[in-house]
Amino acid sequence: MYFVPPSPVLALAERIRIPSRRIGAILLAAGLTFGAAAMFGTVVVADGFDWLDVVRVALVAVTGFWLAWGGCTAFLGLLFDSDKVARIEGRPKGRTAILFPVYNEDGEAVFRRLEAMYRSLDRLGVLDLFDFHVLSDSTKRENAETEKELYRRFVVRMAAGGCLYYRHRSPNVGRKAGNLAEFIRHSGGAYDYMLVLDADSLMRGETILEMVRRMEAEPKLGLLQTVPQILGRRTLFGRTLQFSASFYSPVFSRGVAALQGGEGPFWGHNALVRTRAFAASCGMPSLAGKPPFGGDILSHDTVEAAMLAREGWIVRLDPDLEGSYEEAPSNAIEYAKRDRRWCQGNLQHARVLGAARFRMWSRISILQGIFAYLCSPLWLLFLLASVAAPLFAPPPVYFDGRSPFPVFPHPETEMALALLFGVVALLILPKVLLVVRAFVSGSGKAYGNPVQVVASAFSELVLTSLLAPVLMMFQSRSVVQVLLGADSGWPSTDRDDGSLSLRESFLGTWWMSVFGGAMLYFAHTYVPELVYWLLPIVLPLLLAPVLVWATASVAIGDASRRLRLFQVPQEREPEPIVRFVADKATMPRQEAA
Repeated sequence: MYFVPPSPVLALAERIRIPSRRIGAILLAAGLTFGAAAMFGTVVVADGFDWLDVVRVALVAVTGFWLAWGGCTAFLGLLFDSDKVARIEGRPKGRTAILFPVYNEDGEAVFRRLEAMYRSLDRLGVLDLFDFHVLSDSTKRENAETEKELYRRFVVRMAAGGCLYYRHRSPNVGRKAGNLAEFIRHSGGAYDYMLVLDADSLMRGETILEMVRRMEAEPKLGLLQTVPQILGRRTLFGRTLQFSASFYSPVFSRGVAALQGGEGPFWGHNALVRTRAFAASCGMPSLAGKPPFGGDILSHDTVEAAMLAREGWIVRLDPDLEGSYEEAPSNAIEYAKRDRRWCQGNLQHARVLGAARFRMWSRISILQGIFAYLCSPLWLLFLLASVAAPLFAPPPVYFDGRSPFPVFPHPETEMALALLFGVVALLILPKVLLVVRAFVSGSGKAYGNPVQVVASAFSELVLTSLLAPVLMMFQSRSVVQVLLGADSGWPSTDRDDGSLSLRESFLGTWWMSVFGGAMLYFAHTYVPELVYWLLPIVLPLLLAPVLVWATASVAIGDASRRLRLFQVPQEREPEPIVRFVADKATMPRQEAA
């Protein structure tokens, strides 16, 4: 067999493939932003120019670029399939540690998921290549005692003494990053790879094996990230997230992979890591000063991805890897609680943005994470500035001195409507195209018949639009809290059914209703012509307690399931590993997981 080297043209095309996508996406997003800012500038100066117009145009430019960038990423996901990757055939040579970091979690649920993965790998005949490690940072004594008892039972029942380990540490210095670092120092040398999970993670044995095969085929691959799908949600809020993650996220993730290439993301879980690369590259120092901008780096995963790329390791997202699952918050308040910690961690990244030798695209990814949270308060500032703008507009000048006849201001109604249509199209068009693509490719069949798919997509669009102002207010509050120096800490996650009482919902969102009412009163009093334009934002805020309570309802969520809304493939035909966890059953060892 002779090796035929690639032609110079093909070699050049391969080298410029990722950079050309990046440049194209940046130029397209910048062009859309410039056009939107120019159109908006024409509209707002129709009644005369004032200083607030400059502020509003600047806010439109910043937030518009973020919106355009998201649209470009989605379109790239539609245009490009996942890139072909190398993989070995047969049995891998390396050993892998499967890590379950836990922090005051439901121990029964953790060990049930662990058992499902254990059985799945056993069925494939490769269990001897994997060890499971439960790394407990639990601070509650009852949680730690339960974990130890469950570990002892599992070892006896499954004869897993040689491949299941449990360790509890106190104090939990460095949180999850410190937990992983301690494992690497004490046990990392025994393993070629680490599969980093969260306590709510679940992965099919075939997927884990495929990830190891891909990593062994590429010696420079330092981290391989999957796209986890959400499972097990019963509330309306949770089912909406579940459908969106399953139906839309794989395509959006292809867009991310097409742009980031070998400098991809790390989301902190459901990812395979080369132990030697991580140990040599990802030492996580504490930042000088006190939280929220000092102390432990909360969103450490993004920084670790940048550190790996800095040392020449490939960090890759493979959206085609299926069989990777996680849970998610089941109501908007629990979602906001988790988001508060992420907000602090991402804003904290401003301290590491200028770190030595970080690659340019790693810096861009870090900056994206920062603006993912800054955009909410910027949108809010834009709304407030727009409501206040008529009060600062100069009086119209009917005689300009050049003509004896009056010159009346020209209303830019058509341009304003064109701009509004463009923004709505940029938000909705990617999802519409994904629905069309699902029908054309046949992938939509896994979500139901055409009527059910369209109804689910439309309902998801309506619900996310209603909740958008509520989540904007939660994020804006989080940003303000961080900027004022408030530390979120590291609260444990509530993984119950997610339902809320109306009282709990009211206590969590009453301030939004007050804010929305104040905005509506101000607009009605001073700028009544804007009232109708503000209703899509103000009404969800006024009704926030009811909206959050209703979307946290298990009864309404179950009703949507009976109506075949928000179905995902694992609901229609759950695979054995998912069914095992959902049934909370104990299966004989010889049965397939």
